[in-house]
Amino acid sequence: MKSHSRRNPWSVVVGSGLAQSVGLGPLILTTFGLFVLPIAAETGWSRAIVTIAFTVTGVGFAVGTPLAGWLLDRYALNVVMIPSWLVYCAAVALIGVTPLSRPIFYLPFLLAGLAGGGTFLPFFKAVLSWFDNRRGLALGVMAALGALGASLSPLLVRALIAHVGWRASYPWMALIAVVVSVTMVLALVRVRAQRSVRGRLVKTVVDQQRQIRLDLPGLTVRQALAGRHLWMIGGILCLAGIAVIGIEVNVVPMMTDEGLPAAQAGLLVTIYGLASLLGRLVGGALLDRIPARFVTAGVLLCPVVGIFLLHPSFPEAAAGIALVGVAFGVEIDLLSYLVSRYLGLRSLGTLLGIVECAVLLSSAFGPLLVSLGYQATGSYQSTLPYLGGALVLCALTALFLGQYRYPAVRGFDQTAAQDELAAAEKLANLAAAETSRENPTPFPLNVTPQPNES
Repeated sequence: MKSHSRRNPWSVVVGSGLAQSVGLGPLILTTFGLFVLPIAAETGWSRAIVTIAFTVTGVGFAVGTPLAGWLLDRYALNVVMIPSWLVYCAAVALIGVTPLSRPIFYLPFLLAGLAGGGTFLPFFKAVLSWFDNRRGLALGVMAALGALGASLSPLLVRALIAHVGWRASYPWMALIAVVVSVTMVLALVRVRAQRSVRGRLVKTVVDQQRQIRLDLPGLTVRQALAGRHLWMIGGILCLAGIAVIGIEVNVVPMMTDEGLPAAQAGLLVTIYGLASLLGRLVGGALLDRIPARFVTAGVLLCPVVGIFLLHPSFPEAAAGIALVGVAFGVEIDLLSYLVSRYLGLRSLGTLLGIVECAVLLSSAFGPLLVSLGYQATGSYQSTLPYLGGALVLCALTALFLGQYRYPAVRGFDQTAAQDELAAAEKLANLAAAETSRENPTPFPLNVTPQPNES
């Protein structure tokens, strides 16, 4: 079998980022608020009933993500991604033609969420397979392109609703998503040195009469569950997600209650988005230069400072919400980076799916907890110290992650770009060394033990 001798790995990053820009989060969840009033006006349903569709989508996404991760560890990338994108786009198109029945109305949102995991996780596996030395920057660029889609999609959706109405907008959004995603996936996105037979991954490949192992270093799911790092990473990101998302969703009513004009309070959302975009790029670059435990701790202290700046003065509020946005942006990079450095690549899909599911579910409670705090005390300010305390706890916990179990391999990125199977050999050797440490051979290889002559 002939190897792909040269490839520009950054094309994988760009293709992954552009495809993500039309995914579930940027295209559907980000713009959902724009559809609430038109749908409520046509159906006669309350805004709360319409908004249940958002929750249903999130639950579907949380359920579908670990399933997609499990499939990624066993099947070729396109076997998981292409069907997921087609189901996702078909579900989005069906939203516009659903009858006025609540269960039926929620069904395509559920399907879009379930398929969403397969349109999200595979890109992380693809990018991580090509990058080790500049892994943080690659993840940051990919995430930034996805965030750019989230920034532009509301402009597109407003124009669609104004010209064709909410029902026709969803099929148009589905068409844009399927064209962009499938084009990017087929043209640019590929996992390095991945080989399959009838869609199922294989462990060896023959190249120029050489048999090359495709094993990856890393922990099994059972080993990861038995260790501390999976629980520490999940706990840090779940608790931080509750705090950061809780502030993000409630910042507009919070600041208007403090006396900030509504127009300026609304502008804070834009500042948050721009700061998160910057955070993804800067955070990714820092991860390649500074140990992730220090980057994580520093980033999680940013919103702690930001909380103290959320006052009626617009410059202070803008600086405060920008610090919260930076933390959200870097969190996107941290999840896959921390998992790959502390748990390895062997069961990457499954482990990413588990942690992402936990983060999604826990983050969904952030806005509710902040709102309940407001309801109980009559002020958002009473809940902010608790959120700040939670973030400080996360930052301190991050410092105890310790050194990487799977640090970067010197020269890996250059080798992968020139000869992906040579890069595969490097990782296979690391995997073999790891296996030999876990299961030491009692006698040297190829040596038969001699009977005791005494």
